[in-house]
Amino acid sequence: MHEFIAKHRDKITGTLSGFDRLVFRGTLRSIAHDQGMKRYLWANQVLLKDFGSHVERVSRRLKEASLAEAETLGRPVKYLTSSQVSKEEMARSIAAQERIRDGLVCVLSCVEPCWSFEIHRNREKKKLELEPRYRKCLFLYHYWMHPVLGFMSARIQTWFPFPIQICLNGREWLARQMAAAGVEYGRQDNCFPWIADWAKAQRLMDRQLRTHWPKLLDSVAQQLNPVHGEMFQKHPVCYYWSTYQSEWAIDIVFREGAELRRLHPRLVHHGMTTFSSPDVMRYLGKRIPLSGDVPKRFAGEVVSDLKRRQEGVRIKHSVNGNSLKLYDKAFTTVGSVLRAEATIHNGGDFRVYRPKEGDPKGEMAWRRMRRGIADLHRRAEISRKSAERYLDAFASVDEDTTLEELIQRLGQPQQWRGRRVRALRPFGDDRALVDVVSRGEFAINGFRNRDLQAIFFPRAAQSLEEARRRSAWVSRKLRLLRAHGLITKITSTHRYQLTVSGRKATTAILTALRSTVRQLTPMAA
Repeated sequence: MHEFIAKHRDKITGTLSGFDRLVFRGTLRSIAHDQGMKRYLWANQVLLKDFGSHVERVSRRLKEASLAEAETLGRPVKYLTSSQVSKEEMARSIAAQERIRDGLVCVLSCVEPCWSFEIHRNREKKKLELEPRYRKCLFLYHYWMHPVLGFMSARIQTWFPFPIQICLNGREWLARQMAAAGVEYGRQDNCFPWIADWAKAQRLMDRQLRTHWPKLLDSVAQQLNPVHGEMFQKHPVCYYWSTYQSEWAIDIVFREGAELRRLHPRLVHHGMTTFSSPDVMRYLGKRIPLSGDVPKRFAGEVVSDLKRRQEGVRIKHSVNGNSLKLYDKAFTTVGSVLRAEATIHNGGDFRVYRPKEGDPKGEMAWRRMRRGIADLHRRAEISRKSAERYLDAFASVDEDTTLEELIQRLGQPQQWRGRRVRALRPFGDDRALVDVVSRGEFAINGFRNRDLQAIFFPRAAQSLEEARRRSAWVSRKLRLLRAHGLITKITSTHRYQLTVSGRKATTAILTALRSTVRQLTPMAA
């Protein structure tokens, strides 16, 4: 992120980094399985033969209580015959028509598939059994203009075990924060092309991460089902909250729309033709071996795709359900927004430093990241760093300089500490060298002589003399790259990293080498 911003700082008016879309799920874990449900029935002295009538009565009580506020306020309550209808668009339309600024907007209901329980008659054992099964039931969708969170929604399944899903947006939340703090802003959809005080807006967004999530989510659940305590008076249960999906967005706001329109196609082309599968995996936090290949133990899939939307063009890279996206979000007279976005759906791909589940005072170790909101802080950190790494990978794209201008100097011999160094041949003998030093795994910590040896000489040296020859061979390659200004040594270390001009040159060379004739022909024309 910092490299990208430094590259285009004279064209950028502000940046904003934080959660965009957040989807939480609440589960009554103690009754979400058949044994737990049996304990609930026992506590309420309900026989299996009376299961149907009991749950129908409880479900009816929940619906009445959930719809009571809408009926009191005279808000619309609509039944949808199809679950494919966009409920959010309908709710926003109602809010606009009735000019609702605070409070409940509407309640929409729809019959959808769900995971619940049914009574099964076992003919062999000649008895009734409680079994978890897929079935259909009514879901209630509530839409609010929340005083703190802004426009948001939540749904509840009206049949046991009553799971809840809450969807909110960090930008909607920020709009409420800025209004309360007196910060003026311009808004389009869920982004801000102009903010009077970008630094203050970022501080407000950072404050979202310090939220007491259980208290906030429990308050929304109470609005969905005001009679929860009454329903579970004899068998108290509470919701366990997990993060079903999260989106972290970094917005870069350009002063002139023309600048973003000129730059964005080059960014898209660069992302589609240059980023390899290991690069995408590294941006999403996966460890890549020195060989630069996809790890052998990796059994997932890395996918890149391009989509043309009404607003513009979006490029997306996915790994096991987690993704990175770049798209031009908005073009306005006060500013135009480029958005880099990291979406995490499969948290198990990441690690968090924590004790074992159920042993809060136990030994700390790097363990799988949980969906539970206890690990939401780590999810935010991973998302932010992924989006920043991804954005910085585009820093080497130059919208004006030609490939010929970039490599012209490389074709000339150079002097290095009084010695002549030959010309670089990036399209010939030195192609592999250029490819290796520009690998994604070296972007953060750089590379050492031994790292390049491991790539160019995969087999271990058979003697000390051979090891020295390999080290000397790599040293000469490093001297060649340093003489041409492509790499520099990191102070007080044995590591090297690409210079700004080196990254620019290697990106241009590799893009040209990896592009097809069909891709290059329109640009030449």
